[in-house]
Amino acid sequence: MSLDRRNFLGLLAAGAAATTLTAQSFSEELLTAPATEHSQAESTSGSLPAIKAMVFDAYGTLFDVYSVAALGDQLFPGKGKELSQLWRLKQIDYTWLRSLMGKHEDFWKVTQDGLDFTCKQLNLECTTAQRDQLMQAYNHLTAFPDVRPALEGLAPLPRAILSNGSPAMLQAAAKSSGIEGLLKHIISVEDAGIFKPSPKVYQLAVDKFKIADRSNIGFVSSNCWDAIGAKSFGFTVFWINRGNAPVDILGAKPDRILNKLTDLIPLVKG
Repeated sequence: MSLDRRNFLGLLAAGAAATTLTAQSFSEELLTAPATEHSQAESTSGSLPAIKAMVFDAYGTLFDVYSVAALGDQLFPGKGKELSQLWRLKQIDYTWLRSLMGKHEDFWKVTQDGLDFTCKQLNLECTTAQRDQLMQAYNHLTAFPDVRPALEGLAPLPRAILSNGSPAMLQAAAKSSGIEGLLKHIISVEDAGIFKPSPKVYQLAVDKFKIADRSNIGFVSSNCWDAIGAKSFGFTVFWINRGNAPVDILGAKPDRILNKLTDLIPLVKG
């Protein structure tokens, strides 16, 4: 079952409305979650299906998209954090908008357009060389410290990335972070021609692994909207709730809510 149109439009509207916030409010309202209690007990109760393959989102889940803030501060002192936050927000907004308009571009172009908007919004005089530096940073994003231990600990289950990223971007980031050899597949939405949370994207993992029962595929994301999209599709879903945020209200919930990737190991292999 896919996300229905009303829920998808509601999600898009929420993201679009958030763009009206000031740069200061990004860190306070969008990216710093309220200090509420969340745990595995909040997830769906009961045993999990047998997991035959593990599929991971890339950006924000394996790779820290805000690690570009350091370079941003070098190029625009005092503006790195704001730049990285607004850039990420517009990047996601543009994937949803392009999907709804049927005007697909690859993630490199979407990321570039998000950067151009961000620089204009923050009144940054960004030269062509600086723009290229920031874009290239996306090929060398820092992996979170729990990524390698989790991927190694889940072996010998086949593991894959399923991401909005273009093939070249994903290959470069996986190679730069040293996890390329831990992945059986690196799957890009380019094979579907639309971005998450379209069901066409999640179907790519089913086709690649040739697993008939969708619930036998474990899907992992730190983006709640992505986790719910995958759950609506039929995967067994693990939301890595790094910011201790509430679950988005979209008609479905992740099977388990975890604090870090290594929490997957006893759940999936136990």
